[in-house]
Amino acid sequence: MSLMEVKNLRKTFGGLVALDDLDLRIERNAIVGLIGPNGAGKTTLINILSGIYRPISGEVFFHGNKITGWRPHKLVEIGIARTFQTTRLFNEKTVLENILMAQHLVTHPGARKAYTQKMGKKDGESAEEILRFIGLSSYQQDLAKNIPFAHQRRLAIGLALATEPELLLLDEPVAGMNPLEAQKMMELIQGVRERGTAILMIEHNMQVVMSLCHWIIVLNYGRKIAEGTPEEIGESEVVIQAYLGEEDDS
Repeated sequence: MSLMEVKNLRKTFGGLVALDDLDLRIERNAIVGLIGPNGAGKTTLINILSGIYRPISGEVFFHGNKITGWRPHKLVEIGIARTFQTTRLFNEKTVLENILMAQHLVTHPGARKAYTQKMGKKDGESAEEILRFIGLSSYQQDLAKNIPFAHQRRLAIGLALATEPELLLLDEPVAGMNPLEAQKMMELIQGVRERGTAILMIEHNMQVVMSLCHWIIVLNYGRKIAEGTPEEIGESEVVIQAYLGEEDDS
């Protein structure tokens, strides 16, 4: 059984068809790339899988259980987390407090103001382990808004990891990074996968996609036009004509 399965998914915005009869599967412990030209429906799909949008029709299954239309907090509780192309952090909190808040909001929904009083030693140790893993231990007392941009992107992944996801949805994780920063982010994403978390990743940097992903799904005008290994996608004439060589910022 696949970790996640999407069947016949359809989403429209007025007269615009964003997704049309889309099927896909995400296997356990895999990194799946989601590519396609501008407006192909990639972010719409991520928004449906993370509970921000509801599909017009079709079904989403996680561990074989139907989760179509579930709200974001319920999806987090069952092990689905995401990041955003525009980094979203608790900017006025420290790096460490960001991780603690993410942990606490999962275990005590609606109790954000009281998280410091209820935080236990185990929470702190777990948060510090996450900071070590994402390489931000030396920044833990800095305000999130004050750390470098690339570190903020790493912290966003740390917030997602604090919810202990089985599936992590990444929206352009290396956008705006220089080559060294992108390489370090690739190493972090690979490390997340090695910890047992599957990843569905939108990314326009084809070097990153081809290097990291086990499987690639290509969308165009809301429909899946191809899927396969990086080697198969790189040689597909359909994909080359529709996307490769074009920049994707949707």
